[in-house]
Amino acid sequence: MRRKEKEIMDREEIESIIGKAVVCRLAFSVDNKPYVVPLNFGYRDECFYFHTARKGKKIDMIKTNNRVCFELDVDHQVVMAKDPCDWNMRYRSVIGYGRAFLLEGIEEKRRALDIIVEHYSGEVKEYKEGLVEHLAVIKVQVESMTGKKSL
Repeated sequence: MRRKEKEIMDREEIESIIGKAVVCRLAFSVDNKPYVVPLNFGYRDECFYFHTARKGKKIDMIKTNNRVCFELDVDHQVVMAKDPCDWNMRYRSVIGYGRAFLLEGIEEKRRALDIIVEHYSGEVKEYKEGLVEHLAVIKVQVESMTGKKSL
């Protein structure tokens, strides 16, 4: 990181950003064509989880290249100054890299959905009959991630 004074090294602070975030942007690349999409997510034990349709661009791209990048950010505030060129932005963010996998088993998909739902509601819910079987769940195993803040 170029500006070391903005780097977040503390793992607890990085995980607090993840815990506070409501959107995770997940980026894919195939044939030198990047694609990024904002998603609902869950996080546990160095893994992100995302639910999606069983067909589509994300699924196709993962099957071709499972290397991904992710980004989350919180605590946004524009800091205005007299001269707009001196404006600044306050934020905390996490950017990282990992490998994406499609979960196959019903129980592992259900566990991943529980992690996603718990991220937003703080509790586990029941799912409609057949729902779990008819959706895809992406698991991203984190390889590296860094935090950054501008406060």
